[in-house]
Amino acid sequence: MTSPSRARRRLHPAWLVAIVAFLALVGAAGFRAAPSVFMVPIETELGFSRTDLSIAIGINIVLFGLTAPFAAALMDRFGIKRVTILALILVASGAVLGTLATAPFILWLTWGGLIGIGTGSMAMVFAATVTQRWFVRHRGAVSGVLSAGSATGQLIFLPPTAWLATEVGWREASLVVAAGALVVVPLVAWFLHDSPQRIGVLPYGADPAHPPAPPQRSRVNPAILALRALRDAARHRTFWALAIGFAVCGASTNGLIGAHFIPAAHDHGMTEPVAAGLLATVGIFDIVGTVLSGWLTDRVNPRILLAVYYAGRGVSLLFLPFLLSSEVHPPMWFFIVFYGLDWVATVPPTIALCRELFGERGPLVFGWVFASHQLGAGVATVLAGIVRDATGQYTVAWFAAAGLCLVAALVSISIRRAPVIPDEPELQRPERVP
Repeated sequence: MTSPSRARRRLHPAWLVAIVAFLALVGAAGFRAAPSVFMVPIETELGFSRTDLSIAIGINIVLFGLTAPFAAALMDRFGIKRVTILALILVASGAVLGTLATAPFILWLTWGGLIGIGTGSMAMVFAATVTQRWFVRHRGAVSGVLSAGSATGQLIFLPPTAWLATEVGWREASLVVAAGALVVVPLVAWFLHDSPQRIGVLPYGADPAHPPAPPQRSRVNPAILALRALRDAARHRTFWALAIGFAVCGASTNGLIGAHFIPAAHDHGMTEPVAAGLLATVGIFDIVGTVLSGWLTDRVNPRILLAVYYAGRGVSLLFLPFLLSSEVHPPMWFFIVFYGLDWVATVPPTIALCRELFGERGPLVFGWVFASHQLGAGVATVLAGIVRDATGQYTVAWFAAAGLCLVAALVSISIRRAPVIPDEPELQRPERVP
């Protein structure tokens, strides 16, 4: 292990790993917001319905969530680096092959299947795993920064993608997103180490006199490991409280605003580049809000934070239909700023609760909690598309999401305080990572 005096003289490798992990999340997130920009151009060119495109996005979101817990187990088995590289390649492949679409099912397979699995392998579980392995100090703040990686990807890719989709074509815009994912691969291959022990250092902030045990590499099939974590966690109401809250989180962010804000704004006469700029602005404030939430998570009861976040989000959604119909722009900016600050502010306190309540299984359990997030988002995406095709507007969807957010606030404040699953490493029959 590197001596404490030497470690103080140079940048700790944990920070370099965190930077590369952040860039990988940015690259994978490039396509997360792109389909909302592509909806209107594809409708115009190929004649697909809003429901057809919502199904593709819904499949993407659901697979994103269902892949996450298995990705956590795969990272335990094969290492963070290998899983991350494969995930980025899948995202790029799906973006490229999606340009060949001549029927909706092709988008379901590429946007939904390939990109859903690829981005799911780099879901928030990735951030939780990196944070738990590499940091003892500042875990909340680092998880907040990494969670903001998706918002940063949206911020970087959304405005140019919207411009390209409008002025050049949605296919060319999709190829740019694919390139954004591939360019990160060499950095991951070179700098994203699987654990501190692998390169002979301690996690950042660890006490040299009492170093943490190295991560364990399980010999158990990753699918079995993930399912065991679900089986054990699902026996406790605490898990379901976290899952319900996060399902509502997904429905009210990725499912509605992420997928349908741009087409909804277009319905009210706003151009796509302008709407994309507003959604990208959400990304700016999302970074601020998530980093601040990570800082608060190290200092405030995460149950209280979740309740405040969900309640505030519900109130803001109640006003959205009126803001979209208004010709006065400042009120919409108020919504964008507030919703941006609140977008994934729920992630750091949820990761902290999984770690607090489920111990070393925290990342695996969070994978299943995150799966509920994406299931909620996927269902909301499809239902919102159906509501729009049936009624010509999204008002019912906005109000329904507002009500669900208030329910999530009540559920979150009731989460218990005592750990519910003791660590049982013998169930994993581990071997130490060299």
